[in-house]
Amino acid sequence: VSMTRGWSGTGEGSILIEFGNTRVLCVASFTEGVPRWKRDSGEGWVTGEYSMLPRATEQRSSRESVKGKVGGRTQEISRLIGRSLRGIVDVSALGENTIVLDCDVLRADGGTRTAAITGAYVALADAVSWAKEQGILKPSAKVLTDSISAISVGVIDGTPMLDLPYVEDVRAETDMNVVQTGDGRFIEVQGTAEHAPFNRDELNELLDLATLGNARLAETQKLALEAPLMEVSELEAILAPAWEGFEAGCVARMSDFDVASPVEDGVTFEENSLIKARALARATGLAAIADDSGITVDV
Repeated sequence: VSMTRGWSGTGEGSILIEFGNTRVLCVASFTEGVPRWKRDSGEGWVTGEYSMLPRATEQRSSRESVKGKVGGRTQEISRLIGRSLRGIVDVSALGENTIVLDCDVLRADGGTRTAAITGAYVALADAVSWAKEQGILKPSAKVLTDSISAISVGVIDGTPMLDLPYVEDVRAETDMNVVQTGDGRFIEVQGTAEHAPFNRDELNELLDLATLGNARLAETQKLALEAPLMEVSELEAILAPAWEGFEAGCVARMSDFDVASPVEDGVTFEENSLIKARALARATGLAAIADDSGITVDV
């Protein structure tokens, strides 16, 4: 799992979240005002919208905008994202403001809804921080009561497995999505026996496995939010003294170009940094700088 905050360069919060080959872009938009049915309540609103790019999977699917209607699966996942996020939001502390989380699947390899929820929380947290910095919300406003993340679990060939990719998901005997708060409480559990019913012991085993996975995701979210976002101006300040003929405004983000993220298959942070920098340099013909970060665990 990797999380790249500020990836889109737009929105009051954004993140590219990657669960293996599943990649989802989550962007938070903070706007004043609430839906008509929430007006004069003194409370805000948080909701989500989910979609998949036509070629997010091996076979192209038609855009729902072309079909003229939103599919049932899209509606169901959008509502799940909204419900999950509102489970850790104090809407009274948000005031009559709305935060919409757009979760767009760039590549799908199983677990797109769980990746969307996990990434949307980070974008939401950044949007809340932005509103406080802008003076829209009081610095003391406790909008978020906890973190939220989601993970898939299932039974494959009799073995409980965590975070199923597509090749496992399609043949799972039991398939389940689990949404939990940072302290381990459950927001939603979606479980289906695909081939044979499961018993209480098997359910407990899957929930224990999901709880372990969500605890790791909560820690990854925390680390992502604690890491400072380097602004272009900061990088320019670092480069200017050592760059003869430097001019302010000549540094751009990767998101300013129509460039796809390369596959980061290096085994060290240094190798992945070089992969990204070289790919961007080849694509743009410009000098490029990249970094890589993560967490290492002794096993």
